[in-house]
Amino acid sequence: MKKIILLVFASILVFGCSGELKKLEQGDNIVREAHNLTTIDLYSMKRLSEMQISPDGKWIIYTIATPSITDNKLTRDIWATSIDGKFTRQITEQEGNEMSPIFSPDGKQIAYLSNSNGSYQVYIQNFPTGKPKQLTNFDEGVSNIMWSPDGKFISFTSEVKMLKTINDEYPQYPKANIRYYTDLPVRHWDEWTDDKFSHLFIVSVDGSSEPKDLMEGELIDTPLKPFGGVEELAWSPDGNIIAYSARINNDIVWNTNSDVFLVNLKKANNKIEYTKENITPNLAGYDKNPLFSPDGQRIAFLSQERNGFESDRIRLMIYDRNTKNIDELTQGFDQWIEEFIWSPNSKKIYATATDSGVVSLFEFDLATKLPRKLSKGDWNYGSGLAITPDGKSIVVGKMNFNNPLDFYRLDLSSGEETKLTRFNDERLKYINPVKYEQRWFTAKDGKKIHSWIVYPPNFDPSRKYPVITYCQGGPQSMIGQNYHYRWNFGVYAANGYIVLAANRRGVPGFGQAWNDAISKDWGGMAMSDLLAATDQFSQEPFVDPQGRSALGASAGGYAAYWLAGHHEGRFSAFVAHNGVFDVVSKYGATEELFFPNWEFGGPYWIKENRENMDKNSPINYVQNWDTPIMISIGERDYRVPYTQGLEAFTAARGRNIPAELIVFPNETHFISRPQEYIIWQDKVIKFLNKYTKKSN
Repeated sequence: MKKIILLVFASILVFGCSGELKKLEQGDNIVREAHNLTTIDLYSMKRLSEMQISPDGKWIIYTIATPSITDNKLTRDIWATSIDGKFTRQITEQEGNEMSPIFSPDGKQIAYLSNSNGSYQVYIQNFPTGKPKQLTNFDEGVSNIMWSPDGKFISFTSEVKMLKTINDEYPQYPKANIRYYTDLPVRHWDEWTDDKFSHLFIVSVDGSSEPKDLMEGELIDTPLKPFGGVEELAWSPDGNIIAYSARINNDIVWNTNSDVFLVNLKKANNKIEYTKENITPNLAGYDKNPLFSPDGQRIAFLSQERNGFESDRIRLMIYDRNTKNIDELTQGFDQWIEEFIWSPNSKKIYATATDSGVVSLFEFDLATKLPRKLSKGDWNYGSGLAITPDGKSIVVGKMNFNNPLDFYRLDLSSGEETKLTRFNDERLKYINPVKYEQRWFTAKDGKKIHSWIVYPPNFDPSRKYPVITYCQGGPQSMIGQNYHYRWNFGVYAANGYIVLAANRRGVPGFGQAWNDAISKDWGGMAMSDLLAATDQFSQEPFVDPQGRSALGASAGGYAAYWLAGHHEGRFSAFVAHNGVFDVVSKYGATEELFFPNWEFGGPYWIKENRENMDKNSPINYVQNWDTPIMISIGERDYRVPYTQGLEAFTAARGRNIPAELIVFPNETHFISRPQEYIIWQDKVIKFLNKYTKKSN
């Protein structure tokens, strides 16, 4: 086996065969002396998610994903912590992965998904200890489980074969490997379109009835692909209705219009019948994430107003089940809502939302519609949100640049926060934290650009430092206090770099107008904002003007390509991962065509659209490239097909510019596997060191 060189950011460690890799993970794999963050540290952090609170409010359960560098994967188990944070215990220890835990309504059992016997199936066991019992056995596996309020049923989603394939048409040729299409979409994000659709089912907990498909015969998916989850489904408090979100015509190519549907159930004599209604037929954009109020009188859901625009302001809407009226609770609140929960008395909603460089927690009163901010400091709140049955405390996830996600209990009367989970505390104790601050720079047109500046540990202002201008992807995605497992600013700071992360035009968190400003103008003011922030920060005496670089992924990779043709000597190196290089050729190979239609005006075969695409396409400025560039691509990225990176690499080498290309055959739009990430990050740091630390 070839040796894998891993950069550990205090020193370089070389691991050869798998036996040597296993040595790396013996024990708890913690370096118990002060050091800067390493990729080994980062990819040894335990990742918490899927938090639920028990019906009596005494426990939270959640999933922990534990990375294994040796096995090049993450393994998931279910854990529980008491609401006071004093007791923590592991709940599942089966082979494989366990995830998506939910409590039974009486709190005596939990259900969860496990792939211990192959595909993911529903298992039930007593809480906190018990022997797991398998409930489902679907060939395609199941996901998105919920327990009915009466405790008698579990709902879930599973893939159902609905279409005839070319293999069905030619059964006499069973070894033929062919895909055949007569319409779009051909593929989506990371999968080829096939003959299956994700449907909603329910099954009795005691096994007295067979699973029932509640979308029988429908060529529709729920939840919304590719990233929708259980948050898009909800039971009514009386157990007679399930709400879910779906596209009425399943059109993922040309529009974003989805709706909230209600399945009205009739359960009698082990037979289930149902009727359906669409409660949002007149809303044009995304409508999703329905949640019944505890009194059952209302349904809250998220909505975007404009069809075809996936980055419109995310509103919180209230549907009155009696009047059938829909009202916006967040009118005048110029931020994006992310997660939300009802108060037990149905009079308030607690929600996380973008908030000028952080994700904050807010309280919304249904009577006044006025938001009240509950969170404090430079933290991202969310990635888990629940409320105790007495309405006195909220359990919420928190993270920042130095701290991965943990769950906290927030006392609503005092505002006091109690940390409940501490799985990474021992490791973090020995990692030197980065220093960071917020800065505001002045744009070309006089507007202010919010930025995060992340400094190396033990930063010395009397020294000169190389600076990385981080280019955010999305493009409509705010840079907040995210402990990121790919673009982790602490990794770069640990290697002696200052990171400048500017919330340039085209990101939420600073008003929808600021977010909208990038559409049809990708190469305009958004790129000007990045250059303005770079120029102004470069006036600091500790910035090495010969050590500046720009890097990013997706729309951030686009920015790296664009800046390479427009930077006029500012940067000494560029790094682009899965970036958009040629807007026209990307249009012909991507899948959600509503996206380029909105962002660039429409199809390239219409003259004015082609002119806009050409003006904003990095490929048309390659004649100005003169700076070393590193390019990485995932072959299973169907959003920004890997050929974009191949085109850019060919252009760089054709111009005799130093370039490096990293190809990940099994990765998608993201790098998700530990060993791939470690090698990629090692190569990125070595590349930056080579071209931006010459004067040091």
